[in-house]
Amino acid sequence: MAFDVAALSQLDRRRFGAYKFNLDFYNGAQWPGSSKNRQLVFNYAKIVIDKVTSYLLSELNFACDPLPGVDPSVAREAEAVIYQVYDRNNCAELDYVTEVDAAVLGDGCYKVIWDAAEKRIRITAPDIDGIYAWWQADDMSRVYQVASRYRLSSDEIASVYGRRVGVKGSGWITELWTDGDFVLYLDGAVIDRKPNPYGFIPFIIFPNLRRPKEFWGVSDILPLIEPQRELNRALSQLSRILEVSGNPIAVLEGVESSEDIQVRPGAVWNLPGDTRAYLLDLLQGGGIRLHIDYIDLIYRTLHDISESPRASYGGIDRELSGVALEVELQSLLQKVGRKRLIRTSVYRRRNEMILALWKRFMKKDLTRVSHRICWGHVLPRDESRISQNEQMLVQSGVHSRRTAMDNLGVRDPELEFTRWLDERKAILEMNNEFKVQPVRGTARERGTAADAESPV
Repeated sequence: MAFDVAALSQLDRRRFGAYKFNLDFYNGAQWPGSSKNRQLVFNYAKIVIDKVTSYLLSELNFACDPLPGVDPSVAREAEAVIYQVYDRNNCAELDYVTEVDAAVLGDGCYKVIWDAAEKRIRITAPDIDGIYAWWQADDMSRVYQVASRYRLSSDEIASVYGRRVGVKGSGWITELWTDGDFVLYLDGAVIDRKPNPYGFIPFIIFPNLRRPKEFWGVSDILPLIEPQRELNRALSQLSRILEVSGNPIAVLEGVESSEDIQVRPGAVWNLPGDTRAYLLDLLQGGGIRLHIDYIDLIYRTLHDISESPRASYGGIDRELSGVALEVELQSLLQKVGRKRLIRTSVYRRRNEMILALWKRFMKKDLTRVSHRICWGHVLPRDESRISQNEQMLVQSGVHSRRTAMDNLGVRDPELEFTRWLDERKAILEMNNEFKVQPVRGTARERGTAADAESPV
């Protein structure tokens, strides 16, 4: 069945509309309408998303283990290739930007391809606003077709594809991928068609948080909309009250004309008999306290709904032990844990794609390994205590030095262990060179000679 490129513009319009709304809200467009009155924006939603993303990606590392019967050196080389690709594509920054984008919009995407010009693997994060996916009805994890649609200027199209778009200043490029085929469209015309050079769809589409039984995810923005708007409204109202109180309103009773009545320092009012004038005090009776208490309630609601307790910002009024701090931050830990469940499969799939492309284009098979995603600790930790625990586990034979280094966040345990062996060998050789030789003389002279030759 022929693919209708023109129909893409009519697909998923509701999803793309939600993307735009969420992005605008993240960028500060949080009032439902405009007004001539003051409309303050305290963009708590943006801070929450940025902070949770920082907790999510802390100390991210990758590890490979050989499959049964495979030489361990294959796993070490596979790890080296993954980190090489990771560094050359600046994935530390790319992952952070993509995670923020996914948290705001609700979905994220990676693309892993071979760059024939530079002879290397390239990882990008296409705009999810132009990604379309088709999956099997009984298994959403099995995506059988992906379309990527984006706009290029006429100069870019001419430079990359050697085509002209007439008088138009730009054109729509659509990539259509299946496991077996690749088709490239310029607006509605096919400009390239060939077998898929990779043997798999080079896109990884993932949700920020999974909606049950749905392919597309849910944004972190949605639960924050109402409390964020109410916080903006309450603080704007309080700001106007304080402004009016700083510029008081004169109230006149029994006065028919008030042309000469002005509120200013040293002003003198001449009023006829049986009249009264006074300044309106909006702060009397403790009314301002009600506004502050209400704002505090909204503020607490924001923390609860965003699952980011005040302690995650460092704002605690008392010292807490490690266990007490973990209980205090339990909601944040659970939120990060839910996201890491999804991201683990995403990064594992990305590493599998890297090794598959390495095998196809570099002619070296490093795919016979299992992948592990090593997440860092969310909470602050006592490094000395953890090191002592790992030391005891290694000495008692519970696990290996490599596992201990993985748990401590060492990026390349194999390289670190090799360095340790080299240092140990050098120290042993140095000690052998300074072995004490027997000398003649008195006991005191022999002792002095030994002290002089000691490496200590």
